[in-house]
Amino acid sequence: MNRIYLDHAATSPIHPQVITKMMEAMEQTYGNPSSIHATGREARKQLDIARQQFASSIGAKDQDIILTSGGTEADNFAIFGTAYARKTEGSHIITSQIEHHAVLTACEKLEKEGFEVTYLPVNSQGRLTVEDVKQALRDDTILVTIMLGNNEVGTIQPIQEIGELLNDHKATFHTDAVQAYGLLPVSVDDLKVDLLSVSSHKINGPKGIGFLYHRKGTKLSPQFFGGQQERKRRAGTENVPGILAFAEAVTIAQQTMEEKRDQYSQFKKEMVSIWQQAEIDFKVNGEEQFTLPHILNVSFAGTDVESLLVNLDMAGLSVSSGSACTAGSINPSHVLVAMYGEKASELRNSIRFSFGYGVTDAEIKEAATITANVVKRLVK
Repeated sequence: MNRIYLDHAATSPIHPQVITKMMEAMEQTYGNPSSIHATGREARKQLDIARQQFASSIGAKDQDIILTSGGTEADNFAIFGTAYARKTEGSHIITSQIEHHAVLTACEKLEKEGFEVTYLPVNSQGRLTVEDVKQALRDDTILVTIMLGNNEVGTIQPIQEIGELLNDHKATFHTDAVQAYGLLPVSVDDLKVDLLSVSSHKINGPKGIGFLYHRKGTKLSPQFFGGQQERKRRAGTENVPGILAFAEAVTIAQQTMEEKRDQYSQFKKEMVSIWQQAEIDFKVNGEEQFTLPHILNVSFAGTDVESLLVNLDMAGLSVSSGSACTAGSINPSHVLVAMYGEKASELRNSIRFSFGYGVTDAEIKEAATITANVVKRLVK
């Protein structure tokens, strides 16, 4: 049985060119970038080139890139780093109800420490409004953290408009761009963000590496202590092989972005068409106009998500019910709860299909057919 992997939003396979780059780096660029000898200087040179690639991909400056261990650390750094750096200026934070748990759990911890957090609602399409952000803003608001693209339903938020709103406010603006980066054009100046999180393993790079964009002049307290790496902002010897591999993945992602968007849009149309022809009862969660190209979250009426996932897995199809970070949780998706309410049927029958490198048109058609057959069997 050939397995079809449609869970790229959870993690993506490493691109062959990225593997080659990482192997080369492990063999040849093994120096510590902080060492002053030739071996260390070569590692520093390669690291600096990679940093330039990261910065260029979001319209930033090299010195604004802080290398991290991934998206979770980048989100935590942005939130805790801002809260602790600005706690004498205020204690109010604004976020949304559908953020990744790397953001939500960090905010919950800050609440226990005396900070006040406003969790903005979203509509049935998973979008919040700029007006709600405006109404929530206070004089003591020090941080607004809203994700660019949701990891479960793919909803794209009005980040640029929120950035424009915050132009005249002192609050630091952070966006979690982990799911959107590499698929949507990202310019930190156009979005008007002060902090932006990115992770490698979502774009066919290795796990355990990412970065946080940090606009010059934005207050941010270090969360790691030790050496003086990352301009004294994040201590620890740099993961050079991971960084160079990540940079290779970024280069590939930037070169293929438009092609992927078109391909994934077609994938969605093909799956929906096959389900319509099979005459099964389904509904796409989220509005296509404001959804990431690689995520298709679908509610199949009359099914149960656990049975659906098990049967699809047995048929050779790897998909998920939402965030991989909550796998095994008995709680319903917090994103779908925010969209539909606590008693909605969508909480019990929604599946996320997500596309990426290596997926073929033939696999999409087969996956859609498998899904239709499983749904028909389960609703009898």
